[in-house]
Amino acid sequence: MDSADEADTTAADRQHRADSTATAPPSDALQPGGELPHAIRTELPGNALAASAARGFAHAVLDRWGVRGTCAEDTVLLVSELVTNAVVHAGTSVEVECRYAAGVVYAEVADRHPARRVAAHGEEGHGLRLVGALAKEWGISYRRDRKAVWFQLGPAPHALPADEDEPGTIASHCPPGERLPGVSAYGEFPPLEFPAPSGTPAPCEFPPGGAGPGAACPGEAPAAPSDGYREWTGNGALSFLAEASDLLAGHTDEDKVASLAGQLMVPRFADWCAVWLRDDERSRVPRLARVWHAQESRIEELRAELAGQPPVPAAGVLPGQASPWCRPGEASDGTPQGASVLCELVVGGRPVGALVIGRAGLLRIPDEVLGLVEDFARRVALAVLSARRYALQANISQILQRGLLPREKMHVPGLDTALVYEPAGEGAWAGGDFYDLLRLPDGRWRFALGDVCGNGPEAAVVTGLARPVLRLLAREGHSVPETLDRLNREVGEQARFLSVVYGELSFRDGLVDCTLTCAGHPLPLVRDAAGTVWTPARPQLLLGIAQQVSYECQSFTLRPGDTLLCVTDGVTERRSGRRLFDDGDGLAARFAACTGLDAAATAEHLRRAVYAFAPDLPADDLAMLVLRVPEPAEAVLDG
Repeated sequence: MDSADEADTTAADRQHRADSTATAPPSDALQPGGELPHAIRTELPGNALAASAARGFAHAVLDRWGVRGTCAEDTVLLVSELVTNAVVHAGTSVEVECRYAAGVVYAEVADRHPARRVAAHGEEGHGLRLVGALAKEWGISYRRDRKAVWFQLGPAPHALPADEDEPGTIASHCPPGERLPGVSAYGEFPPLEFPAPSGTPAPCEFPPGGAGPGAACPGEAPAAPSDGYREWTGNGALSFLAEASDLLAGHTDEDKVASLAGQLMVPRFADWCAVWLRDDERSRVPRLARVWHAQESRIEELRAELAGQPPVPAAGVLPGQASPWCRPGEASDGTPQGASVLCELVVGGRPVGALVIGRAGLLRIPDEVLGLVEDFARRVALAVLSARRYALQANISQILQRGLLPREKMHVPGLDTALVYEPAGEGAWAGGDFYDLLRLPDGRWRFALGDVCGNGPEAAVVTGLARPVLRLLAREGHSVPETLDRLNREVGEQARFLSVVYGELSFRDGLVDCTLTCAGHPLPLVRDAAGTVWTPARPQLLLGIAQQVSYECQSFTLRPGDTLLCVTDGVTERRSGRRLFDDGDGLAARFAACTGLDAAATAEHLRRAVYAFAPDLPADDLAMLVLRVPEPAEAVLDG
């Protein structure tokens, strides 16, 4: 046999051995007499044969245990889907484990890639969706070197016992700490390996004459956690905290932050979670923002129980420190309801709320979980504070917008008027573009469309100066050029630049006489009734460039069917690659194509053309003012 044949034979042998391992339980797991133990696991290669091998393994194990019918079929289906999910998304070998006791089937599928998250809904495969639909309980656990998805099927959700003396068995699936007799646990803690508790400690009680509902209830010191649990909280918890930081940082509403905090904790670490938020500027009484429970039908019941009792940390508990807490219901009837933990949400020494989690079936939460809760609470507190700051800035921006722009309806009697004003960016700071229409005592109208160079609060200062000065000078009787001469000196003192189209309209016998000045602004356009477009103004210097400047005005007449268009550079300089929207008189061409449209339709047509010019959203403010003289027939209809 040559070397090539030998290599092929060796590879075939390896594949045959892997397939044999995948389709049957390990031989050393068999008990004397040919019976299987209560728990058995096998490892499958991360290839296309893994799912088929997992189905064969699950069939063989369940059949020998006498598990048949719907429970067996569901188990085989879920194991197959989870193994497929692990092979596709993790690409490592897969470990499958099955347990059976008291009519309950427990199965776990683990891979060796803990950093790769489990594929969620909407992604390839249906593993998690099927698990959520069929399993009585299920969850995901992380360790330093593995990630596992587990589920339980059967009549009771209690933990499965394990016999450490039997080959192939592992310890029961429950968190470190004692369970209360007869109380079942919901949700999920990472599966850990630790000895079963030797006894059941006394339930948590209030001290004689002590605190009432909502007060902290210090329990006994928790037992030392196992090495496996300490390993998870030292390594796998980092992945959870990193994921939580990313998710929390993406929200700008504090109530959504509170809601997300509850969903992150339940059911991974707790059966239920409640978040109170406190804003001393509004009220010193914390409000119950969100309540989350692993059983959604119990959310309203839990909310009613917690609503009237804001949590109060015990004396001696430091800000931001997690400590045991007793639910109000425990004080009324003395019935223990499991372990609960309270942790204040603190940022810079100032409390912004409180986080409480609870888990049924435990008397106390392990110290490692307390540390994890504290780290998580700090991230929630920072997210709440960031959301409040964002809301404050957005509110200031809206107030400034309302103060810097005219409150009157933008309409000139006798003209068809339309306005487009869209500041760039979500929650954009007031500033940039501005507009105005002002009726003078003698029946004339002044109009303005301007753009302050720059953005942010500095631009808002000039915007807040320009419109009141234009109005004041117009009411005092200054002409269009004189008004801009005076405004130029005021803007220069602010060390800012301002471009503006400023004009005056007067009506006579169905015609509109227009006088305007264009100071450093995109030139206005006029389109007559026949569709011809022309420029009625000459370009002049920006306001604020030089103090000693005399501005000039140009006059023309708008006839029935004529339309005047004024825009800011957010329109003309809209960029797509190296091209600008107004290259080759692009604006004039699109304006000409609007012949026959009224002012509102013209503005909307041009607005859509600006957005369609480039795939990304506009980076600059967008403003357009359209003034059209209606045809005689239109004027009669309007009348």
